[in-house]
Amino acid sequence: MRLVALLLAAMLPAAAATTAYWELNNYAEFAKGKLTGVSLTREGRLLLAPKLDTLSSLDQPVIWAIARGPANSLYLATGHRGQVFQVDAAGKAQLLWTAPEPEVFTLTVDAKGALYAATAPDGKIYKITPDNPVTAVEYFNPKEKYIWSLAVAPGGELYAGTGDQGKIYRITGPNTGEVWYESGQTHVTALAIDNKGRLLAGSEPNGILYHVQGKDKAFVLYDANLPEIRAIVPAPDGSLYVAALGGAYGKKQAGAAGAATAVGAGIVVTAPTTTITVEAAQAQGLAEVKPDPSKAAAAAPAVTVAPAISATPVLELTGVDKSALYRIHPDNLVETLFVSKEENIYDLAPLDGRILFSTDSQGRVYRLEPDRQPTLLIETREGEATRLAPVPNGILVATSHAAKLLRLGSQPGPQGEYESPVHDATNAARWGRLNWLGAAPAGSQLAFRTRSGNSARPDKTWSDWSAPLTKPGSPISSPNARYIQWKVELTGSATATPQLDAVTLAYLPQNTPPSVKAIQATATGGGVPKAATTAAAAGQASNTVYSVTVTDGTDAQATSAGTPTQTVTRAVSGNLIITWQAEDTDGDKLLYTVWFRGEEESEWKLLKKDLPDQSLTLEADSLADGKYLFKVEASDSSANPPSQARTGNAISAPILLDNTPPALTATVSRTGQALAVEVTATDTASAIRRAEVSVNAGPWTPLAAEDGVADSKTEKFTGKLEGVPAGELSVTVRAVDAGGNAGTLKRVVR
Repeated sequence: MRLVALLLAAMLPAAAATTAYWELNNYAEFAKGKLTGVSLTREGRLLLAPKLDTLSSLDQPVIWAIARGPANSLYLATGHRGQVFQVDAAGKAQLLWTAPEPEVFTLTVDAKGALYAATAPDGKIYKITPDNPVTAVEYFNPKEKYIWSLAVAPGGELYAGTGDQGKIYRITGPNTGEVWYESGQTHVTALAIDNKGRLLAGSEPNGILYHVQGKDKAFVLYDANLPEIRAIVPAPDGSLYVAALGGAYGKKQAGAAGAATAVGAGIVVTAPTTTITVEAAQAQGLAEVKPDPSKAAAAAPAVTVAPAISATPVLELTGVDKSALYRIHPDNLVETLFVSKEENIYDLAPLDGRILFSTDSQGRVYRLEPDRQPTLLIETREGEATRLAPVPNGILVATSHAAKLLRLGSQPGPQGEYESPVHDATNAARWGRLNWLGAAPAGSQLAFRTRSGNSARPDKTWSDWSAPLTKPGSPISSPNARYIQWKVELTGSATATPQLDAVTLAYLPQNTPPSVKAIQATATGGGVPKAATTAAAAGQASNTVYSVTVTDGTDAQATSAGTPTQTVTRAVSGNLIITWQAEDTDGDKLLYTVWFRGEEESEWKLLKKDLPDQSLTLEADSLADGKYLFKVEASDSSANPPSQARTGNAISAPILLDNTPPALTATVSRTGQALAVEVTATDTASAIRRAEVSVNAGPWTPLAAEDGVADSKTEKFTGKLEGVPAGELSVTVRAVDAGGNAGTLKRVVR
């Protein structure tokens, strides 16, 4: 597919450096869209799908089973009213029989045309004669909770797979049968007879596939790593195709049966139930089911039921296998053909020498190609595709969440449509041209349409679909917006079928301005930085880094006012390093320009222009003492034409540069053993923070501010020391400003 991408790029017209391209050219990308009458191959090719017709729409929530009868008639088993329908060759469905139990999970027809239906819970097997009038008699009662599967052997005997004790029964006549094999599993979920007449069985919860060789004797053909064997299809060459899944479908069936027959707890369930939420499941595959009252038929009669099964919550795990398709070769070697972490495989069916399988994702049907690659054959968009049944010239698909019977033909339909996922250009964009690679032979056509809008999901605020585009490289006429979507209509004929391999849409997003998020100033020097806070009174050096995060703004938004908790720090003699953080949502390369101005100044002065890096180093002494603000502007001009280039800037909080110590005057007088000290300290740049005195190089003793608070550039301090020694005294007075600069003065007292 890389070759396709290069070819498409070559077809696109030259554009500005910021032109972007949205391309779909592989299976994973195409699968995110909506397919209607369109197939998708594993190579990422869109084709017309086989024709899909609706044969019957039933007033039922789900079809559990399909069986073929004589004269091309069909039988359908539904839930949750336990009804069996007969469908004639024209697709007309007629209610054939209603079981005493609420669920009919499986059907089978013997060689004489007799129909067998198995029910749940308290499962029984009924033999139905679809004559006029219809007769139904209880054929066999194994006294098991569930009957999951039925199979008729070539000799006419009937096999039944049951739960919740995992037994297989062999039934040879009315009320005549025996336990044929006890699997030790909880449920026998699938039965099949291969072309040699062998009985095959699949189980849950350990996902074991058995060849039942005789009474109480079986050979394990495969132990899957998924808990449930869902379907078994023997192939003419003696191999087996087996679908396994995580147990969700069986639990859903068990839950449906449990909820529909529980009696006596005062819970009202309205029938028919159209939505069932499986909330819990135990290792046995049982679950408590709570119908969704908002989706139940309002006019249906209410039935008082009670939950019959206690259970623990079901956890939906992502990133693990949900289903798999295996091939068991005649020599018992196992080949994994398909694995999905997103979809459950519900059924398998052979068609024209290939295997089809259905899933719960948009009611999809896949076809396994001879190269073992699956083709997404059709999206029925009917909820879940629960069952498949081959018929002449096609295959039947049964669905849930409204029960429908669909017929998938063997030839492509005349028309189909693919609707792409919505693409987010991240900003308002100007649309360019739409290019594609594909083929539309004479008698077929590919026609594209686009629409755009500014809401993440298409709604009535979006533009209408455009006029069709039939030539690659056609300009897009949809209005400029943030989001865009395209769709393609495939039209074929009896002699020609179109195909689509890749689509590329060119657009120019509106250039968004860069933003400067934070500015930081760091002072470095040869010595330990001078303290600027009262914490330094204990001899600790304060942090010399002053950082502030600012929002994007202009010069008019700048302020030199601090906050009550703000500490303005000083830059010591040495270097002043200014750093900043900036980003551009378009990913453009940025250049930076830095200005400064003093707090009392009105104009910005340029420091450096077009810096590629996010830092600038200055000599600290190049700026006189005082408070300064720094402005950083980011520009994306290097990645955009001049007319489209954008800028963004931010301004730092005030940063104090103070390298000058306070000036001092002092008077010291002695009376006996008492020493009185008066100090006046003045600083031109910052407030005086403290003053202290030392006698004969002794410890420093703090002096008190005369006005009580040291907070101005001129402060007077006083103090009295008792018990000073006799004789000549060397008295040192020190005052420290907010910048951490210390001024000292010595007095000698005799």
